[in-house]
Amino acid sequence: MNVTTMARAWSLRRGDGLVLGFTDHDGPLAFDGIAFRPDRGLTARALVQGTGLSVDNSEATGALSDDAITERDLMAGRWDAAELRLWEVDWTDVAQRRLVFRGSLGEVSRSNGAFRAELRGLSDLLNAPQGRVYHPRCSARLGDGACRVDLGASGLSVDRSVEGLEEGRVFRFAAFPAFDANWFEHGRLEVRTGAAEGLQGAIKNDSALPGGGRVIELWSALGLLPAPGDQLRLTAGCDKAATSCRLKFGNFANFRGFPHLPPEDWLLAPQVNRHG
Repeated sequence: MNVTTMARAWSLRRGDGLVLGFTDHDGPLAFDGIAFRPDRGLTARALVQGTGLSVDNSEATGALSDDAITERDLMAGRWDAAELRLWEVDWTDVAQRRLVFRGSLGEVSRSNGAFRAELRGLSDLLNAPQGRVYHPRCSARLGDGACRVDLGASGLSVDRSVEGLEEGRVFRFAAFPAFDANWFEHGRLEVRTGAAEGLQGAIKNDSALPGGGRVIELWSALGLLPAPGDQLRLTAGCDKAATSCRLKFGNFANFRGFPHLPPEDWLLAPQVNRHG
C-alpha cells in the first residue's frame, strides 16, 4: 500500500441495522456496500493494540450533526455497543485496504457539540464473568431462555400513556388497572412512541395510590424525556426469589437458583461435635 495515498475509513453499525461510514480523505470512498463520507462525523486517535489477550483500546471523537450522529440518538443510547470497523485504504484503489481494528463503542460522553466514545476491541468480551454462580436467588433473567416465562401472557404487562413525569424518572398515573402491590418493581418500562421511542428503564419502586392511581419510579432518568401522551409499556418484575417464582409466575420448575443453600451465618457458626 502506498503511504502517500493512504487514508483511514470507519464504519459504524447500530443495533437497529443503521450503518454510517466516514473517512479522513478529502473525497468520498465506497467499498463493502458502504459509502464513506469525508466529513467530521468521526475521527480516531492512534490505536493502542495489545498482543495476546490484552484489550485493544482507543477512543473516537466526532462532531454532532443532524444527518449523522445526533446528540438525541447518543442520549437515547442508540449508539451504545455499536459495531465499529477501521480500515487503512488506498484512496486511489480501495481494493487495496487492510482492516486494522474491529470492536464496538463503549462509554460515550458529550460536550460542546461533540462526542467522545471509548473503543472496545473484540477481546474486551473476555473480561466478562464466566461460569455459574451458586446463590439462593435465580440467575436467569425474567423471560429469557432459561426462565421461559412468556412476558406476552395476560397480566404480565400493561400499556399506558404518559400523564405526569417528575425528574425524568417518576411517572404518575391517575387511573391504573388493578395489580398487586409492587407488581412492577424490578420490572421494565419501555417507551413505545414519540421522540424517546425504544428507550427502556429499570423500575425501582411501584406504589399504589388511594383512588386507583399509581406511581412508577425508575432507578435513573431516561436519556430522552417522553412527552405527555406518549405510549408506555410496563412489564412485571421479578426479585429472583424462589417464592416469587412459584407464586407470582408459577414457574418454579425453571427456577435457576439454589434456595436450600445454608445461609452465611450458618456457614460461619462454630460446629458442635455431637459425637463426643
